[in-house]
Amino acid sequence: MYLSKEKKQEIFEKYGKSNTDTGSTEGQIALFSYRISHLTGHLKSNRKDYSTQHALIKLVGKRRSLLDYLKKKDIERYRTLIAELGIRK
Repeated sequence: MYLSKEKKQEIFEKYGKSNTDTGSTEGQIALFSYRISHLTGHLKSNRKDYSTQHALIKLVGKRRSLLDYLKKKDIERYRTLIAELGIRK
């Protein structure tokens, strides 16, 4: 499996408040970004996998809505997170 328990804890420890705080906005966005990059790599080699393509589009929408929420709540945290993850605006 590409997303192990240790990898999730590492993501939440780096971007969230702690490795057990899985509900923080930054941690969720970082986790979605990791999953998006994995699915993008999968779709490069499997072009006709339409169910994965649909899941990827839904995941990007969820990440976008969380980014909009973070931008509305705290613009500085939004800017630092975008810079760290390399997400284009």
